[in-house]
Amino acid sequence: MGFLQAQGTQGQTSLLPTLVVWALLLVMFYVLLIRPQQQQQKRRKEMLSKLRKGDRVVTVGGLHATIADVQDDVLTLELAPNLRVRADRAAVASVRGRRAEGEGKEREAKAKSS
Repeated sequence: MGFLQAQGTQGQTSLLPTLVVWALLLVMFYVLLIRPQQQQQKRRKEMLSKLRKGDRVVTVGGLHATIADVQDDVLTLELAPNLRVRADRAAVASVRGRRAEGEGKEREAKAKSS
């Protein structure tokens, strides 16, 4: 019986250090995992909302294309001269740049003269 009493008094430690450790773990989890993911999702949503005609994009499938037309959530992508495909806005993985306005006209004129 003396053994049980000694064990019972020894097992009663403060709960505060345990709570502090758990709180620190939760804060680290938030700072290292949750917050960066939220920021990445925000940047992607902003990038997709700013897509416009003439942007050079790469799709999630790895196709490099230029946006020929934008209608709500559907994009018309030009993969090559006279080769256009329709894709969902969410299919864009990244924007590589914006085509200059004059470049498109020069390209079309060159294609017509050939």
